[in-house]
Amino acid sequence: MFDSLRVPVIVAPMAGGPSTPALVAEAARAGAFGFLAGGYLSAASLAGQIDRTRELTGERFGVNLFVPGVRSTADLRPYTERLRPDAQRYGVEPGSPKWDDDAYSAKLDLLVARRIPVVSFTFGVPVAADIERLHEAGSAVLITVTGPEEARQATEAGADGLCVQGFEAGGHRGLFTDDPADPAGGQLHGLLAALRLVGAVTDLPLVAAGGLVHGADVAAVLVAGAVAAQLGTAFLRADEAGTHETQRRALAAAGRPTAFTRAFSGRPARGLVNRFLLEHSAEAPAAYPQLHHMSKPIRAAAGEAGDPEAMSIWAGQTYPLAGDGPAAAIIGRLREQARLALGKNAHRFG
Repeated sequence: MFDSLRVPVIVAPMAGGPSTPALVAEAARAGAFGFLAGGYLSAASLAGQIDRTRELTGERFGVNLFVPGVRSTADLRPYTERLRPDAQRYGVEPGSPKWDDDAYSAKLDLLVARRIPVVSFTFGVPVAADIERLHEAGSAVLITVTGPEEARQATEAGADGLCVQGFEAGGHRGLFTDDPADPAGGQLHGLLAALRLVGAVTDLPLVAAGGLVHGADVAAVLVAGAVAAQLGTAFLRADEAGTHETQRRALAAAGRPTAFTRAFSGRPARGLVNRFLLEHSAEAPAAYPQLHHMSKPIRAAAGEAGDPEAMSIWAGQTYPLAGDGPAAAIIGRLREQARLALGKNAHRFG
């Protein structure tokens, strides 16, 4: 799936704007691999991004989809009222707490028709028939897992590879199920521990994700058994990324810790600590994507106002160490850092 990469680095799918055709194309030009993020997009919008990416590069790239979950039965009216003062602060109303499947079927049909080289999934395992359709279209299937039990399920379903996500990762955890009693959504594994645990239950190729921002990090996970390293936070401030300017400034300031929260979307995700996260995390129900739709107008208005205090500023634990500049330059730095790390330490093994 990723054996032919000149640089074993994958630019992660980052839904909500950061992933762009230009970012994916530049990753390919630099010898790495990039994913478009299908989450939150309509099938038509995703088709446009696929077409634009193919205009920019003739190299292989991937697309990520969210696997639909189970509709929450929680009473969301109290949370709506909690958000009302925030909405009023920015002159908007809370969004409707609707459940939807993120146009999953239409987007899957699109990816089958467009014969996308690699299709990755987050939040669960597609049904076997969907994986079979993708295989028939020539697509390899990569499924995000956070531990060994999820790895077993993905392997049995017919995945071609697994993206192993450690708790250090920014954005949403790739959990198959969300434990409402746990702020982080369930059992936590650091990336190296997750790689070892997952590698013990499957022979599938493993991609490592979670808090990787330096070439030495890439080298470490390759030595630990991964075939490639997937980085998202490292590219949030890339020139080609569609990251909102307010988020870019907050990331560059590097003055906030990160924490897990359901407050913005109803699903546990790691982001920069701000007023909204502090005020609402304890009361946020496990109800995705209803809370995503409820908070969306508030997040958008805060961003336009240049106020990071009510935005979902997703980022991994090591975000203060991430740089900026062209994506190709970031990949070049990662490559040279990884080479140096591997060479510098090789003698220690005799």
